Amino acid sequence: MIHSEAIRDIQIADYDYPLPDERIAKYPLADRSACKLLVYRGGEPIGTCTFSQLPGQLPADSLLVFNNTRVIQARLLFYKKTGGQVEIFCLEPMRPADYQQNFQQTSVCVWKCLVGNLKKWKEGALECTCRIAGKDLVLKAERLSSYGLTHEIKFSWDDDSLCFADVLSALGQLPIPPYLHRPTEERDKSDYQTVYSSVKGSVAAPTAGLHFTEQLLDELNQAGIQTSYLTLHVGAGTFQPVKSEAIGGHEMHTELIDVNRQTIETVRDHLGKVVAVGTTSVRTLESLYWLGCRVLDGKQPEYVEQWEAYDTDPAYSPEEALGALLDWLDQSGRQSVQAHTRILIAPGYQFCVIRGMITNFHQPKSTLLLLLAAYLGDAWRSVYRYALEHDYRFLSYGDACLLLR
Repeated sequence: MIHSEAIRDIQIADYDYPLPDERIAKYPLADRSACKLLVYRGGEPIGTCTFSQLPGQLPADSLLVFNNTRVIQARLLFYKKTGGQVEIFCLEPMRPADYQQNFQQTSVCVWKCLVGNLKKWKEGALECTCRIAGKDLVLKAERLSSYGLTHEIKFSWDDDSLCFADVLSALGQLPIPPYLHRPTEERDKSDYQTVYSSVKGSVAAPTAGLHFTEQLLDELNQAGIQTSYLTLHVGAGTFQPVKSEAIGGHEMHTELIDVNRQTIETVRDHLGKVVAVGTTSVRTLESLYWLGCRVLDGKQPEYVEQWEAYDTDPAYSPEEALGALLDWLDQSGRQSVQAHTRILIAPGYQFCVIRGMITNFHQPKSTLLLLLAAYLGDAWRSVYRYALEHDYRFLSYGDACLLLR
């Protein structure tokens, strides 16, 4: 076991690379699956094909695990009577804390939010209006309390025939990544969603999944590649840069995961064959192992802390850990494991569940690049060098890679 002290000392400057702005894809390709796919298999030369050729690149016995979260229109713009604009960015529900219950509220709900241009909002409530089905809707925002950079915001509206999901759809904007340096456009409402997204709650897309089409999913099925789904609602913290010199000074964001019994059983039965689609699926699958260890240690599987994987001896096998979660579901009468994770996967981490991953190319000096380096070791440098030298497109709307060890 590598203790967290060694991981905390990792210097983020060692995980940097040159990324010119022109290499950042501002828009996706018209055909999602026509992007480039870099293929890395440990010990073999790096290769290039198109993403549509993925079925032929995967080991025949693979299980692909997708994150089915759906991005919500989380940015709300309010204007003071003096003309000042205040942006409220919905991060996660507080009352009710359950996403689906919160979206179904018909008059009032409370969210944890970021507030832009806060200095313009000294006191009182803010309002914004729009017209829905021939009627004017007035949405009111009240600041209840503050927690550092986040704020507890109460939303209320004057039409109880509309739920909060309707309100966000009417008034909210889709929050595309800040590094695109452009406003959200109408096309982003479809471009920035995976074709299989179904569970509302994210403020950022699981972008490795953006390359899949319905046709490609059918071809994977025809090729005998099994698929399974889980949910991790991606938070705004995914874009938070590592500002400290050593990663020990970086505070990981918390994200909600929800994995049903069938997926846990399928993953347990395919250990050694699991290929995660995206870093969010990686973090969820690896978090399942540590949640199972909690159950085996007589604890509740409610959360995974940032340094838990390094401060806890992995004394149990993945089969034991996932089996313990299934037993816990039986005993508690639940159908899914819902928990929060702050897991930081960095060089030195020992992967317990995944065999490989499909992912995009990540920002320099980011926790996502650390995760990649944890899986590839120093080979991450040759992978990114190859991508830069072969005109790959980077970040959310860019190209992809298939990584297998």
